[in-house]
Amino acid sequence: MRCSAAAFLLIFVAVYFAASERSWAEDTSLHGAIWRPESSIRKPQPLIAGLEGHAHAFTNIAVFVPDVAIEPPTPAAAPPTANFVETPASIACIYGLVPRSDGCNPNVVRRDVIGGAKAVAIVDAYDAPAIKQDLATFSQRFGLPPPDLDVVFASGSRPDNDKGWEIEICLDVEWVHALAPAAKIYLVEAKTNSYDDLFLAVDKASDLIASAGGGEISLSWGGNEFPTQLNYDPRFNRAGIVYFASTGDVPGVSFPATSPLVVAVGGTTINRDASGNFINETPWTSAGAGPSSAEFIPQYQSSLTAIIGNRRGVADLAAVADPATGVWVYDSTNSSARDNKGWMVVGGTSAAAPIVAAITNNAGRFAASGNDELAFIYSNSNKFTDIQTGTCGPSLGTHGAYNSALGWDFCTGVGTPNGKGGL
Repeated sequence: MRCSAAAFLLIFVAVYFAASERSWAEDTSLHGAIWRPESSIRKPQPLIAGLEGHAHAFTNIAVFVPDVAIEPPTPAAAPPTANFVETPASIACIYGLVPRSDGCNPNVVRRDVIGGAKAVAIVDAYDAPAIKQDLATFSQRFGLPPPDLDVVFASGSRPDNDKGWEIEICLDVEWVHALAPAAKIYLVEAKTNSYDDLFLAVDKASDLIASAGGGEISLSWGGNEFPTQLNYDPRFNRAGIVYFASTGDVPGVSFPATSPLVVAVGGTTINRDASGNFINETPWTSAGAGPSSAEFIPQYQSSLTAIIGNRRGVADLAAVADPATGVWVYDSTNSSARDNKGWMVVGGTSAAAPIVAAITNNAGRFAASGNDELAFIYSNSNKFTDIQTGTCGPSLGTHGAYNSALGWDFCTGVGTPNGKGGL
């Protein structure tokens, strides 16, 4: 069933960004209806030549609200319903960060990953006023250690609150802590979601991570490519820092994921049997993927010219993104989605980027640069789980759908994390 965002607003009163032209789909996989936006990244308005569109905005929304309230399992017991929503322990199990057991069933497994070092920074727009309390609640529920989180205002003053970005912030912060629990986390909040403000926040995050001795920066946002985006690429060339960006949740590609200095993280669907046992991963059909229209092929992809020609191809890696197999997120103050607040099920490549950034931090390799990390990934592709079946991307147009295959492909890159070795 499909309806316009405006019609959905009339039915359910308060839904994110009523002005969006995004359509919505009903998913019944979580014991009731989940109303989800088809895209968790709303593309910016069309760019004017020469980037006069500096004021255009990135927006990322990734909230999926069950019609029937559900909560994560407690350390002592599983929930009474068969909702297989991913937990820190189940994701650690699937990606081999802890020994696999009990089918990696999120209602059963309880072993969280330990580790993490130095720092991870997250760049988002606007403010989540209760993020420290929400992260503490998330950590307590899943048996994680107390977090070390600093919130930094890139402009020097607290930004306004925006409900869609608030959920994005909770997702990013909570899942970095879930998979790199010993790492310092910097949340750098941009004043708005404009280019100027977001890249000011990127620069601030880079300074913080450099001062911490190196680490990772997660960017769960993106927008249409534009001819002069190459002028922004040097912002991602900082010694000791690796940048990770979501590839997007609509067919095609987005910047900054297409920057050759950024690790582009695509999305997967987690497949389970009726009992909740993990079977495998396939590409999330909505994940952004394809060749860049602006960036030329980097050296680390030189062996892929038969697939991507002379352009930068994304994704490089992938992780869970499908909202139907989404992750738990806690947001105590959000009231946009039918006055929903508390525990939510969230998806999109918004989830994949911080998850891979955190796993990379936990691996402890700390590359000399983003380019160094990407060269390492491509030269060690055998250390990742290769996704060989499924499709993603456009169903019509010049390229058609992209097919997963043996080795690198547009949908999932070299694959998904398999322990810490490849990262």
